[in-house]
Amino acid sequence: MDQLLNKTRGDKVIWAAVMLLTLMSLLVVYSSTGTLAYKLSKSTESYLFKQFAFIAIGVMIIYFAHRINYTIYSRVALILFLIAIPLLMYTLLFGAKINEGSRWIRLPIINLTFQTSDLAKLALFMYLSRQLSRAQDVIKDFKKGFLPLIIPVGIICVLIAPANLSTALLIGSTSLLLMFIGRVSMKHILLTILVAIVPVILLVTISLSYYDQKEHRTKDLPAILSVGRIPTWIKRVQDFVYADKEETAYQVQQAKIAIAKGGWLGLGPGNSEQRNFLPHPYSDFIFAIIIEEYGLIGGTVILLVYLLFLFRSIRIFKKCPYAFGAFLAVALSFTLVIQALVNMAVNVNLFPVTGVTLPLMSMGGSSFLFTCLAIGIILSVARNAEKTEVAEPAEA
Repeated sequence: MDQLLNKTRGDKVIWAAVMLLTLMSLLVVYSSTGTLAYKLSKSTESYLFKQFAFIAIGVMIIYFAHRINYTIYSRVALILFLIAIPLLMYTLLFGAKINEGSRWIRLPIINLTFQTSDLAKLALFMYLSRQLSRAQDVIKDFKKGFLPLIIPVGIICVLIAPANLSTALLIGSTSLLLMFIGRVSMKHILLTILVAIVPVILLVTISLSYYDQKEHRTKDLPAILSVGRIPTWIKRVQDFVYADKEETAYQVQQAKIAIAKGGWLGLGPGNSEQRNFLPHPYSDFIFAIIIEEYGLIGGTVILLVYLLFLFRSIRIFKKCPYAFGAFLAVALSFTLVIQALVNMAVNVNLFPVTGVTLPLMSMGGSSFLFTCLAIGIILSVARNAEKTEVAEPAEA
């Protein structure tokens, strides 16, 4: 055990944040899976043990990933990116369909579902970090600097968007943020934002046009707007805009009730009442359950832990002597924290329902393990940055 601890390096604050969030997830997942266990005729203890198993595997992934020199990730970035594209195409065409969206593929033999967008996101940020570090001399040039960056981002986002628009938007926004940090020309970034915002404005306009305010329901959509996930996107925008109507936004209404019941100090661990009414209280709306049981103070603590995680990752970015490691650490930390903030914003009705989970807190799955891998990579950068700091005084 001592040897294992001695080999554990990286930012100790990030390690502490990970341990706090995962231990907290054990309590909240155990508390929020009662209705799910009843529906599937299982015990809540089975979900507790399942979450514990995911945490144990996740911590092992973090440990082994942080022991690998982060330069290895630069070498495999292009390979992973090229693997991710056909996987996304396969998922889109033949993946497991849930709510008219194909996000998962079922792995043979072990019979588990795997969300390919998680792999694609990780591969994309590795590849972008690699390209940014290599193209600093021509980064302001449109053809040599900008196009080699934005084309991969566009490919990944286009392949993910039909089944998971919110994830595509998160990946796109984080990629643009990374480009800004990487000194990409601001006019190129603004041009991309203007192009990307057009379909978003179009979606909002259509959503408001096809809402019957007298009957509080969506009007009959034409055939062209009834394809794939488009009706779901329209409904979510309408629910967000008209959330004050009793007939709309059931999920958000139940989340608001949970938050109101929690007050400042909460009802106490395991005492949530809205877990029996709130859809997906163990994943998409787990933050509402956290506030109900631990109060606004508990919710604020969780928010501050994520922000502390981001602050320490930015510190790693500043300390890392090599561009690839610096860009990789900041990209992975931003995508994790932005996802957490979006999930929290949805729970308190500051953002339309997206379906994104709360990293390290929601019930375990492939997303949980890929989050752990991303954290392991961040800690790998931190570990090697520490070695460089130790070596420089020794040489002096």
